[in-house]
This record gives sequence, structure tokens and C-alpha cells, in this order.
Amino acid sequence: MQLSFRTSLLFTLLFLGFKAIPTVGQDKKAIDDLVKRIMRSQAMHFQTRFISQEKGHDVFELESQGNTILLKGSNGLSIASALNYYLKNYAHCDISWNGTNMDLPNPLPKVPTKVHKRTPYQYRYYLNYCTFNYTMSWWKWDRWQWEIDWMALNGVNMPLALTGQNSVWSRVYKKMGFTDNDLNSFFSGPCFFNWFWMGNLDGWGGPLPQQFMKDQEELQKKILERERSLGMKPVLPAFTGHVPPAFRQKFPNAKVKKTNWDAGFDDVYILEPEDPLFSKIGKEFIEEETSTFGTDHFYSSDTFNENLPPTNDSSYLHKISKKIYQSMIDADPAAIWVMQGWMFHYQKDFWHPAQIKALLTAAPDDRMIVLDLFSDNFPVWNRTNAYYGKQWIWCMLQNFGGNIGMYGRMDHVAHDPANALHDSTAGNLVGIGVTPEAIEQNPAMYALMMDNVWNDQPTDLDSWLKSYAWRRYGRQNTDAEAAWAILHKTVYNGGLTEGTPESILTGRPTFDTVAHRTLTHLNYAPGNLLPAWDHLITAADVLKSSDGFRYDIVDVTRQVLANYADSLQQQVAKAYKAKDSVAFKKYNEAFLMMLDDMDRLLATRKDFLLGRWLADAKSWGTNQQEKALYEMNARDLITLWGDKKSPLHEYSSRQWSGLIKNFYRARWKQFFDYGTQCLRTGQQMDLKTFEEKMENWEWNWVNAKEVYPVVTSGDEVVIAKEVYHKYRELLRKIY
Repeated sequence: MQLSFRTSLLFTLLFLGFKAIPTVGQDKKAIDDLVKRIMRSQAMHFQTRFISQEKGHDVFELESQGNTILLKGSNGLSIASALNYYLKNYAHCDISWNGTNMDLPNPLPKVPTKVHKRTPYQYRYYLNYCTFNYTMSWWKWDRWQWEIDWMALNGVNMPLALTGQNSVWSRVYKKMGFTDNDLNSFFSGPCFFNWFWMGNLDGWGGPLPQQFMKDQEELQKKILERERSLGMKPVLPAFTGHVPPAFRQKFPNAKVKKTNWDAGFDDVYILEPEDPLFSKIGKEFIEEETSTFGTDHFYSSDTFNENLPPTNDSSYLHKISKKIYQSMIDADPAAIWVMQGWMFHYQKDFWHPAQIKALLTAAPDDRMIVLDLFSDNFPVWNRTNAYYGKQWIWCMLQNFGGNIGMYGRMDHVAHDPANALHDSTAGNLVGIGVTPEAIEQNPAMYALMMDNVWNDQPTDLDSWLKSYAWRRYGRQNTDAEAAWAILHKTVYNGGLTEGTPESILTGRPTFDTVAHRTLTHLNYAPGNLLPAWDHLITAADVLKSSDGFRYDIVDVTRQVLANYADSLQQQVAKAYKAKDSVAFKKYNEAFLMMLDDMDRLLATRKDFLLGRWLADAKSWGTNQQEKALYEMNARDLITLWGDKKSPLHEYSSRQWSGLIKNFYRARWKQFFDYGTQCLRTGQQMDLKTFEEKMENWEWNWVNAKEVYPVVTSGDEVVIAKEVYHKYRELLRKIY
């Protein structure tokens, strides 16, 4: 009897010891449980049923049968997408990180005619390495369960799954003779895992407690079980060549090179793929990983992510890439390599067409998927012949570093994915993806992006925004619609930047308009945002019961104040240069008062509380020493991002209550006090000496232990109105 290729492959995988994964997405209990979590007491009105895919693509159907709403789909996530379609389009509800409206009509609306949807995308990818730290560092199961439900509701079927891999690495290296002491300088602290995984740094924020590794492994098992039960195929990590510092002593003849990320950290060590040990370690890691977690045969590996190869020789790059791919299929004959295309943009001066083609063509076209990571701003597919025949995925990156700011390129997200689908030069476009460095902000951008999953035509933004405002706020409102029309043309008409233009308020104090990477350039005139603020304030009494509205009125008010901070800071600088002590005092006091008002405003929302981030970090600790380590990690990531000389300081700045008052305001106050003293004495400010003083002060804050509130204080609408009445007329005169 001749076996089919698929059957032969299955027997091969079983022989190699791979964990069997249940038939993807056909877990009736998993999807019924999701419906119960979302619909609660109304779940009894919904029934679920599986149907077949169409031409290899997921489908869902939605219809009413009497008083029952029937949700059908090709797997659990397709059924969940049918539910989400119903909630958005018939019940006018909305589920998001920043405010959820589940005020269901009673009785539930019927579906007048049967809805049938087929996604044009085989793959719907989600997450970025960075998301696992800038947002997810401290997540436990409850928060992960909510996120996986959100993924399913939005049709995600290919999530990146990096949690828990350190324990796998520990077992692999210990089998090779490494000790815990050898690995203590290798594993980073919890807030810096993803840069450790990508081979950018060793040990920073550690040593990593064994208990944390064990807890993360158990968490990953839950994550993967739930994702798979709903029909997702998670992408697991593969070996990139990053090895412990002790590797040189254990294997002195190995081809190990030093490399440096140029971000203030010590060298790390990369095992050359041409060394025989590379394939051995890569194979053993995947075998240990799949023994622990099972596999869906998708593996992420980015050996050169923000680390340049030693040469641009095309034949070398092709050979190295072939070795990396070979190390995967040695362990898993069905392996598919998922590669981030970030480096082709980030280091475009190195990666010319010859180098990109050499790297990509080392694996068969059907065994590699390239993530066009920043398609919303800087697509690479259209200058690489669509990745030379490789499968590729159009991605929205949107956020960098978890910075807080209203930003997005709405028109591009609404139109470009569908336009690429119908572009004859787009080659093997197989998916759509969301790849932010952080989430839990700008919910409208993600809602818009995910609506592309089940559509093959561009989105009409005018009608989409009206529908979005209705479902987010629970009712139609002309002021809300007018506000969103203005937001579309201002904050969501963003320029070609790495995420939101950050306010100077989060930068290290300066008289310049730029502090570190803090760019004060907006793609709109600040005064053009004010009418949106007017409309939201006008609508506040009608819409204040909506949690989404409460978030939005705080966020827009925060953005207005952040923009005002840039103007105030330049008034301070102008007064100092003119040696006008009266004006200097006036404007720096106004700046500090504005920060107090912003901190009080942000304290009304859990989304903007520093205390929650720190408390979540400490909650992982089993003793005071662990709690202190995790708190230091949490404080360091969002401020210095390294030691006190770190060139990455403020990369992950956050406009959060507690951080505004006790870090940014406190730092600006010292700067203003020093300027006042110099104006009084006639001395020139020594900004270099002041910065060194700030470095020490910041490092002390990173290692401090003061406690911040974990619950909100004040009413969002009341305080937003107070801020509005305090600043609106003043801002009219300024702008």
C-alpha cells in the first residue's frame, strides 16, 4: 500500500517524538465556552456549528433561526468571528482593550438575511517580539485568556507564541554541560526577554529566578492549548545562533563571533550557522520545544535582526540561510520558516536586492513566510519583487516602545491591504498581520485593521467611522461622528514616523525641540485637534455611560495637553535665552501645572496607571528579593532602558499617572530650578553636568520602592471637563 505524503509525514513526525496536535479548530467545547465568556447570560441564544473551508480559506456564516442565532465557521476562530460580526453590525457593540461596550439590545436583533464571509487571507498573523515585553511582561492567565478571545473574535489564526521558552533553553544547554552559574549571565530579566531571544543582549535585568521560568512554561502550555483549541497555529521560536558567554570556554574550537547591538550593552555571542554545532543545537532545541509544547510547524528565526552579518557577500548569505533552514527541517521535516522582514527596512543600506534575494532563496518558496513588518509606513514587498516568490504577509506595526500618543495612518490601513491583494506585482501575498511593539492604545486603529480580515475591498472610512462611533459608544451621536471625522484628519493622518510623535514632556529636560528620540513634529496643526475635543465635551453628558467614550475623552484631552506641553517648553526656552526671569518663571510654572493636571486626568483610567504595571510585576515574585528584581525590571524598561548611561532612555516612555508626576515632572522641576538659579546669578547652565546629575537621579528612581495607586481616582468625564474649561480658551489664543 502506497501512503500519501501527508500520511507518511505524520508517521515520520510521530516516530521522531512530536506531540500530536488535535484536528485544528474542531473543539466544540472551546468555542462554546468562548461564546459563554463573551455573551454571559445571553449565550443561550446562540448555537455553533462547524462547516468546511472554501478553497483552503476560512469561512463563517451567520443567520437567525427563530429566536436562535446560528454561528457557523470552519474552525473555532471563524465561529468567533461570526459572533464578532454580529456584535458589531447588529447589536452595535464593541470589544477592545480600552473600553468595551456590551450593552446588548433586548431582545437581541435578528439577522434578516444569511451572512456568508470568506477571508481572502490564508494567514492572519499577530504580535511582535517586542509586544511580549512592552505590554505582556507580567500577564497571567486571566489576561492571556481575554487576549486569545480577542484574537479569535478578530480572526487571528497565526499568533506568535514566545512565552516559556527559557526553560526549554535551560534544558538544552544543561544537556550540553552548562551549569546554572553559566546561564545566570545569559538569561535576561523578565522585561528584556525579547531582546535576549533576538540575540541583542545577555543577562540584563537578571539573574532570572528558576521559579519564573517554571511558571512561564506552565503559562505557555495553557496559551498554546487554548489557541490551538480555537483553530490557531502558533508560531514557535527556533534557534538563531545566540549562545551563552561561557560557550567559548566549553567549545573553544566553535565558530563564535562577537556582535554588539550598539545600544549600550555588552557584546553577545553568535554561533556561526556554518559550524556543525549550529545544526545540532537547533535540532535539539526544536525537539525539546516540541516535546514540551507540541508544534504546528511554524518557526520564527531572525539571526540578523538589528545585527548585521559579517559580510554582504551574497553567496555567504545564501549559505548561512540554507544552514538555518536545514537546522529546522532536521528536527521537523514539515517546518516552515517565519521571518521578520524588519531588517530589510531598518538596515536598508546593507540589505540591497542581491543580499535579500540570496537570503530568501535558500529555502523553498512554500517553506518560508516573510512578514512585511511595517507595511503601513514603509512596505518592502514593492521594492523586492514581492520577496522573490516567497509567501509574505502585509503587516501594520503602528506602535513603537509602548509610547502613549494618538497616532495611525488610517487611510493606508483602510485601503492598502486590499489594494495589494489585487496588485499583479504582489506575488505570493498569503496573509495580513498586526505586529505592534505594544498594544492597549489607539483601539480604533486595530479595529479598522482587523476589519480587513474578512474583506477583499478597501474600506470606506467615512461610513466605517460612523459605525465605529456607534458601536463604541452604544448609540448614534452627531457630535461623536464629527469628532471622529476630525480625528481621522489629524491624529490618524500620521506621517512616516516610528509611531506616535512623542511629546517633549517625556524627554530628558532640554531647551531643544528634540530630546533623545522624542520628536515634537506633528503631522497636523495642534489647533486642528481642538474641535474634536469640543465635540466630545459637548457629547459627554449623553455618552458618559460608555466605557469606550470615557477612555476616548481622557485620551483626546491627554493628547491636547501633550501638544500644549511642546508649545510651553519652547516658551520656557525662549524666555531663558532672552534672560527674562519673569517669563521663565511664568512658563515653567504653567508647564509644571499642566503636568499636574495631566497626572490627575490619567489617574481616572486603569489604562494609564503606573501602579498597575509595577504591582503586576511584583505579583510574580515568591519572595522579597524576586519582587525587588521584577519591580526594577518594570521601572527600568519604561525609563532608562538599561543602565544610567543607556542611549535607549525614554524609548519606552509612557504618559501614565504616577510616572508623569514622580518622574517626568520631578525631573523637569529640577531643570527649571537650575535655570532659575542661573538666571539669578548670571551663570550659564552647564547642561552636561545637569544631565549627569539626572542620570544618577533616574537610576535611583529605577531602584526605588515607593508604591503607586493600583485603582483609579476621580471621574473621567468630570475631570476632562475641568481641564477643558481651564485650557480651551487659552489654547484658542495660542493656536
